[in-house]
Amino acid sequence: MSESQIDKIAQIAERITAEDNRRTRQTQTINSLLQERQQVLVSMCELAELESSEVPAETVLRNLRNFNQQLVDYTALGHFEIYERIIDGKERRGNIKKIADRVYPLISRTTQQFVDYNDKYEGTAEAESLADLYRDLSMIGEAMAERIESEDLLLREISDSLESPSKHIS
Repeated sequence: MSESQIDKIAQIAERITAEDNRRTRQTQTINSLLQERQQVLVSMCELAELESSEVPAETVLRNLRNFNQQLVDYTALGHFEIYERIIDGKERRGNIKKIADRVYPLISRTTQQFVDYNDKYEGTAEAESLADLYRDLSMIGEAMAERIESEDLLLREISDSLESPSKHIS
């Protein structure tokens, strides 16, 4: 085998390894996003349960801070690890771009709702600041439901393309 053939095989092997690493990272990111989302939902339910309880304001505030942090972490992970590639036009897989074009406006809208909610309640330290909390939390719950539906369409397509990449190249 000639030197140039060996070099060519080495280059192909490097590309395959890089692609496998990218697929592994994307799979790990999707799994992390789903775990973050689960934590947000649990935290949201725990906070919502406090509405009907006679609990001290400090307990509500502690749960609120925990929920807000998880909501921000979940939103940031999705934005910076999954959606930014789509927003920046770096996604080449046509099937994913097609779904992203359809669902991203809703995902973007819910991201803004989450940011607004966090901004409203971040740093809240007094019970008087919580007058609208449960009404606002209900709206966040509705936004989460919409987002999950859209997000799952996109994540499913990304996962499918990672499992069988040759079917999804356009």
